[in-house]
Order: sequence, then structure tokens, then C-alpha cells
Amino acid sequence: MEEARELMEKVLDNCVGKGCTDWGKIKTSIKDTLSDFIWKKTKRRPMILPIIMDI
Repeated sequence: MEEARELMEKVLDNCVGKGCTDWGKIKTSIKDTLSDFIWKKTKRRPMILPIIMDI
């Protein structure tokens, strides 16, 4: 789980660095990256539902 958390931090930092402000693009980036990561680790494709909370 820690590896996945670090990977998501990198994805979000990358989105912020590119100036991406569209929630849809951020969610898609998170979903695609996490899906590939889980596939490599488990050879399974779980349903990933990213939820972004605006504080």
C-alpha cells in the first residue's frame, strides 16, 4: 500500500507541475496509473473509483 501511496503522490505532483486543473483528467491519470501498478503486482484488474475531495 505504501508503494501505491507514493505512486499517487508522484502522479498528483506531476499534474500540479503541468498546471492541470481539470478534475476529470486528474481522476483519469490516477485511475490509469494505479490500474497499471496493481496489474503488475497482482495480475488482476480491480475497479478503481478515484474520489477527489475539495477542502
